[in-house]
Amino acid sequence: MSMDVAGLREFGYRGLVVVPDAIGSHLIELANAEIDRLIEEHPSPPDRRGNHFYWPRLRSDDALAKVLFESGAFATAQSLLAPGTLDAPTQAQVSLIIPPYDHRPGGPHIDGTTPPEPDGRPGTFTMLAGIMLTDQSSRDMGNLWIWPRTHLQSGAYFREHGADALMATRGGYPLVELPQPTQVMGRAGDLLLAHYMLGHNIGGNTSAVTRRMLYFRLMRRGHRARWRECLLDPMLEFDAVRAAMGEG
Repeated sequence: MSMDVAGLREFGYRGLVVVPDAIGSHLIELANAEIDRLIEEHPSPPDRRGNHFYWPRLRSDDALAKVLFESGAFATAQSLLAPGTLDAPTQAQVSLIIPPYDHRPGGPHIDGTTPPEPDGRPGTFTMLAGIMLTDQSSRDMGNLWIWPRTHLQSGAYFREHGADALMATRGGYPLVELPQPTQVMGRAGDLLLAHYMLGHNIGGNTSAVTRRMLYFRLMRRGHRARWRECLLDPMLEFDAVRAAMGEG
């Protein structure tokens, strides 16, 4: 499934777009069954509240890979880059937020800066794909918090200070003027796509249900060789988004 022009523009200007009902119910059930297995094999501490993560490796035939590829989520993400292509991810992130967790994030962060990759390169990537496995249709249900348009502000910061300033960012985010944050709303089966540099963080969960998200860090082919250029130009890898914004 390809992203329409309105969705491409929303991603470009806001840094995030949510695609409703992108994942079929049978794939949601498959993902939740796999997460149930992970929890049974490696349970969180009994008194754990807040975030708890699993980082399973992906194989082409496993349940979590099927959720990404058979749903069309990967193809939708790739349509933001077309004619560019994405590398298939080799790892997923299962993100749980266990209630009750009355939390307000103090600010945003960028993924992959702490720790860096083994060779010292910051763990930059192209975009984050998130699949909602539980409803987050109201505030404080473990919703992702975002700071809209900060991907563009960060690009301006890195153009002034250089790409290597990423690793010196305070608290994992450059010193830019932050807008008011917003909580991302959605339901089980919705797909969110977020720009790598969009400021985001974990929110609280005051509902009665553990929030479940399945995340994939997606990278355009050849990204590692041009990561510095990507920090200076946030739309560099997004050919279809640039065209929709009139920057083709």
